[in-house]
Amino acid sequence: MKPGIIIVALVSTVFCVGGGSYAADPPLQVRVVTPMGAITLELDPINAPVTTTNFLRYVDEGFYTGGRFFRTVTDDNQPFDTVKIEVIQGGANPARAGDAYPPIALERTSDTGLRHLDGTVSMARSEPDTATDSFFICVGDQPELDHGGSRNPDGQGFAAFGHVVDGIDVVRAINALPAAGQSLEPPVLIEKVFRVN
Repeated sequence: MKPGIIIVALVSTVFCVGGGSYAADPPLQVRVVTPMGAITLELDPINAPVTTTNFLRYVDEGFYTGGRFFRTVTDDNQPFDTVKIEVIQGGANPARAGDAYPPIALERTSDTGLRHLDGTVSMARSEPDTATDSFFICVGDQPELDHGGSRNPDGQGFAAFGHVVDGIDVVRAINALPAAGQSLEPPVLIEKVFRVN
């Protein structure tokens, strides 16, 4: 590389080389289809390659067909949590639970530079390095889910790997559905998830 030339990569727009612009690959998008409408996610394989690759493995092998959005977290249904969040959580078809891949390493937001903002999609987990197929989508900005945040006692945060580009109204509608505690009753069927491009 010649001195003085700066290369900047923008995942979903262009590559700029020495002042010239060239079209980049189309953004990597997947569509989550539910009876309430579709949600289109744009993934970030550049900054969160491990998490994105893992999610796409479940997408491409049809794990999410017949899956569920099974959890909604709102201001009203977490009375014992001092740090409150708002998300919906989904996962693979329960009939395929025995076929899940091994857990993946946690890509911390301190390393990826991503943040849990309104519409961010991220991996659910218990301990660090335990995420498999379950994912969640933020409703509103949720900084306490970033590395160093207080929602999880270990402070390691969660692995953000993309964001909603269409269908945030569907996310909000699912978030507002009736629940027993945080369990959606009934859960919202995930009819299919597939790559848009």
